[in-house]
Amino acid sequence: MATTPHILILEARYYQDITENLARGAIAELEAWGASYERVELAGAFEIPGGMRMAIATGKYDGYLALGCVIRGETSHFDYICSEVARGINDLAMKHMAPVGFGVLTVENMEQAVVRADPAQKNKGREATIACIKMVELAATLRVTG
Repeated sequence: MATTPHILILEARYYQDITENLARGAIAELEAWGASYERVELAGAFEIPGGMRMAIATGKYDGYLALGCVIRGETSHFDYICSEVARGINDLAMKHMAPVGFGVLTVENMEQAVVRADPAQKNKGREATIACIKMVELAATLRVTG
């Protein structure tokens, strides 16, 4: 990659400890790639697509990293939130050709969330970052200039 990518990390802070671990794994990977980044906090996962759309409109970022967690509860709320967040982020990526890393955990319980977010275990923040950086690289190679 010719230039250093600048990534926006959108953090749904509803489950702060989980999101902080996702961010730790993501930031370590961004630094390993030499990428610069900014962080923005959102109330919950549902707000990620809206925040991402606002950020895309600025034209300041090469890629977007969505981090958060949705844990199944007793109602169908989980299904609606997961579906709309994934759909919203994918719609933005497709419409705006925006490089995105999807690091929103959708889990059955807190124990699953802890394992997936922990940089010393499944490190899903790192995985989402790699996806984002790879999409930034792809966009750079396919971009037509002049």
